[in-house]
Amino acid sequence: MSPSLCNPRAERCARALADAVAAVGAELRLVDVADYIAYIRNDHLASLQDIVSSSVELYFKPGTLTFGWAAGFELDWARLPTITLGMEFRHRDAWIVFDLILEAEKTGVDVRHAVVSGANGTPADDMDRLIAAIADARLPDPRDRRAP
Repeated sequence: MSPSLCNPRAERCARALADAVAAVGAELRLVDVADYIAYIRNDHLASLQDIVSSSVELYFKPGTLTFGWAAGFELDWARLPTITLGMEFRHRDAWIVFDLILEAEKTGVDVRHAVVSGANGTPADDMDRLIAAIADARLPDPRDRRAP
């Protein structure tokens, strides 16, 4: 495996991932935020996995984007709640560990680690392979499908 490709300075990786998971985030925000907080607080991570899996299957090939069995929330009187879900992306030779951050009106990502196995090109080539893997893992957006 190559050294980590994504770090706080690698905006290209985070941007590509954020764009790819935006629809998943929108789907996840259909669940009441109080439910997320209850599941996290009571350590019902299997319930979170079910919610995430149901949302992901609409937008990504099977097994490519999974819940990483980690979650947290921020809740105080001064602002809207934030839900953080630990996630993993695996497709082709790419592996990304990241936090999916759900806020009231947007989805963000915080990439923790990303590698391309068998990386032997330049860092730019490896980044291109990582971004191509993200693009290839996506399914056509179901909102774009027309009924027969």
